[in-house]
Amino acid sequence: MAEERYTNPEALKFHEQGLPGKVSIAPTKPLLTQRDLALAYSPGVAAPCLEIYDDPLNAYKYTAKGNFVAVISNGTAVLGLGNLGALASKPVMEGKSVLFKRFADIDSVDVEVETEDADQFINAVRYLGPSWGGINLEDIKAPECFTIERKLKEMMDIPVFHDDQHGTAIVTAAALINACKLTNRKFEDLKLVVLGAGSAGIACLKLVKSMGVKNALLVDRSGVIYKGRKEGMNEWKEEMAIETSDRTLEDALKGADAFYGLSGKGAVNPEMVRSMAKNPIIFAMANPDPEITPAEVAAIRSDAIVATGRSDYPNQVNNVLGFPYIFRGALDVHAKTINEEMKQAAANALAELAREPVPQEVLSAYKKDRIEFGPEYIIPSPFDPRLISTIPVAVAKAAIATGVARTKIKDWEGYKRELAARLNPTANTLSLIYKKLRDNPKNVIFAEGEEETTIRAAIQWRDSGYGKAILVGRTEKVEHLLKKFGVTNNKGIEIKNAYKDEVPEEYIDEMYKKVQRHGFLRRDCARHIRNDRNVFAALMLMKNEGDILITGLTRSYSSSLRTLMKTIGPKKGERVFGVTIAAGKNNRTVFISDTAVHVEPNAEQLAKIGVETAALARKFHETPRVAFVSYSNFGNPEHAKTKTIRDALKALDEHKVMFEYDGDMTPDVALNAELMKMYPFAKLSGPANVLVMPSLEAANISGKILRELGGGTLIGPILCGFEKPAQIVPQNCTVSEMLNIAAIASVE
Repeated sequence: MAEERYTNPEALKFHEQGLPGKVSIAPTKPLLTQRDLALAYSPGVAAPCLEIYDDPLNAYKYTAKGNFVAVISNGTAVLGLGNLGALASKPVMEGKSVLFKRFADIDSVDVEVETEDADQFINAVRYLGPSWGGINLEDIKAPECFTIERKLKEMMDIPVFHDDQHGTAIVTAAALINACKLTNRKFEDLKLVVLGAGSAGIACLKLVKSMGVKNALLVDRSGVIYKGRKEGMNEWKEEMAIETSDRTLEDALKGADAFYGLSGKGAVNPEMVRSMAKNPIIFAMANPDPEITPAEVAAIRSDAIVATGRSDYPNQVNNVLGFPYIFRGALDVHAKTINEEMKQAAANALAELAREPVPQEVLSAYKKDRIEFGPEYIIPSPFDPRLISTIPVAVAKAAIATGVARTKIKDWEGYKRELAARLNPTANTLSLIYKKLRDNPKNVIFAEGEEETTIRAAIQWRDSGYGKAILVGRTEKVEHLLKKFGVTNNKGIEIKNAYKDEVPEEYIDEMYKKVQRHGFLRRDCARHIRNDRNVFAALMLMKNEGDILITGLTRSYSSSLRTLMKTIGPKKGERVFGVTIAAGKNNRTVFISDTAVHVEPNAEQLAKIGVETAALARKFHETPRVAFVSYSNFGNPEHAKTKTIRDALKALDEHKVMFEYDGDMTPDVALNAELMKMYPFAKLSGPANVLVMPSLEAANISGKILRELGGGTLIGPILCGFEKPAQIVPQNCTVSEMLNIAAIASVE
């Protein structure tokens, strides 16, 4: 299974398509004119150079240093794959850079150093310190990783943080704090056993010892690490060695209160768990398979609190809960280092957050009306939107209190608001939607089942655990392509051949009922269903043989829409309309409508579109601010659409809707807070995040320009209002886009 995952052709295609890799560098200043270039480079650049020469701290003022982290590795311990070397580690380091941006809005660059010699690695990195505000060391094997981090911290005046050690240690410590709280234990009274004496195991043990744990045993492949042991020792193991008569893991676990597993699958057996103390705390964190599974523990005893490194079990110990936010706090106070106090502060803040009421978006993802602090919830979800405004604050305060911060934050409430604004709610919500899908899978009907993009999407849908994929197409061709893409087991993928399969009478009845007054005879319906995969797929959806329909790759949008309107149609009393979701690089998301259906919406339709788009924005946990856009600002200049928009606003006034709205206004005024200040009477409290377009022409053109020019992620148009969830993807749709649209359809 592991081998199959690591040779996944979809992962290779994902990294290869478009610009190879996952990261690029974009300028933050305009560089169009000679003046721009003169300011950005010679001669203008001389001014900040001299300011930094006079005071090195000005580098944080005039350069990107204060929001820039380097992810550095030599590739000697890449994931669970071992020593692959520097170059082969690059995809992982790029991925870590992406996580920094996604979760904490930190810019990052990956640096791969081609040496296994610790001193050479140190010398390669130490002189690059002026480039960044911090360094994240990654995938470096033990024991060299300890030497490298310690010496670089001594030599450099920026945070140097080996996440394999400290990220795991901080998140695990947070979980242990809460497990102890639930079982009425104190750190100083614990007997803790740590299995795995690599970088993570030793760091986990060191951190909790600094927080008060006294009785702790470290165990490696040779057994318990005790005073006087000779076999397989080094200076870091010696530091953890204690006086004990225990020699094996089995000995150590007798009467133990808590266990950390950072080793491998199956390292702990049921007898060992039985021998532990009452209410044992078991953190089996080996990936992808834990030392013992929660189900295996539950079969032995009901009083245990269990955590793993996996997302499909409760209490996932995930480094993404730590490193982005720890660096965020350290960078924001220009810290010289990340010290023990900052790590402890992060662990305590994580633990405290898990004891607070859980946000609705997290509840939705876990299909719960309520999640409370308890044995199955001792650590926050990685999707908890409060992480960004909680952990960095604790880290920054600890940095200031311990004197390693170069600057201070005076307005902590303002800082929290700034942090919250860095998180894109749409990206977070989309992650939650996928989490919800894994817990509540949906069956997707892919109408164009012979297309490569469709088949790749179907494979990903099945393999990711989102549900069954139903491909409509010629059986022989679909099976040939499945084999081409390495699928040897068709379980979870169903093929429906519209031409060869017998057309059910209920399909014909369903269609005839809808089109009999539009010039169709019953025999026309039968022929149409057999000859048109879209019609066949739509009727499958109407007869509940699938949950979602996806089409659009091989025919025009308008043609696909006509078919769906004819066979599915809108919900009673509603209109079908399209919303394009534009998630920009600046962590802003804008919902643009109607980009698909209404050619010239009247005032009533505009108002309705505004209401429905605001509702969709709320589903993405955005507070809607709706702008009815035009080429005029509040009647200047007057034109035919001005009255239509004003009438739409009056309709919203009469209905007393519970969101902000205004218009007519140009898109730049709607989106730019500074320009909006020119109109102090405007009713929007901030830049709009919902743009209601005056016509399909304007909306569709805008959406397609955005798609082709790039600058962010575009999803849609998402069709709202159908009787059953049906979506039309763009003809140039990628696999990722198709999956996103299908995922959103699952909750629409």
